[in-house]
Amino acid sequence: MRRSPEALDSTIPAGRITSERGDLTIRPLGYADLPDVIAIERRSFPAPWSLAMFVLELSKPSSICVGAVLEGDLVGYLICSRYHTVWHLMNVAVHDHYRRARVATSLLGHLLDAAGDHDRYTLEVRVSNAEAIRMYESFGFRTAGVRRRYYHDNNEDALIMWRTEVQA
Repeated sequence: MRRSPEALDSTIPAGRITSERGDLTIRPLGYADLPDVIAIERRSFPAPWSLAMFVLELSKPSSICVGAVLEGDLVGYLICSRYHTVWHLMNVAVHDHYRRARVATSLLGHLLDAAGDHDRYTLEVRVSNAEAIRMYESFGFRTAGVRRRYYHDNNEDALIMWRTEVQA
């Protein structure tokens, strides 16, 4: 199902996933979440996004920005923006105490449900991030190329991954 960017705000429901750590709620991010988002971002990446970058994405009507909340605490988030006919998964991060607990998997699954399972998606991921690459592959993403020296903190290459329409 393809949804117009204008309709996304009203069609992204909060979701609840039960895990061994409790109920994980996926909900839209708001500006009030930014202090927690920035804290997770800084713990997760050597070259974190700025506050302005998050504000810009939250203000775009064509973006999907969702957070994962566990027992009242934001434990992860996902930022995805639509460019013409393609969704670009721009940022996924999970608090280090909650990694490998399927939080990122839940966020990505929620994105595909909200934006449309049959749309096209792209992302970049560090070539050294084997766990993330495996997770993306489990959702049907495939490597399509390499961006040389993409990450400025250490000049690491990025894999370009694409997920095209899933055949029923």
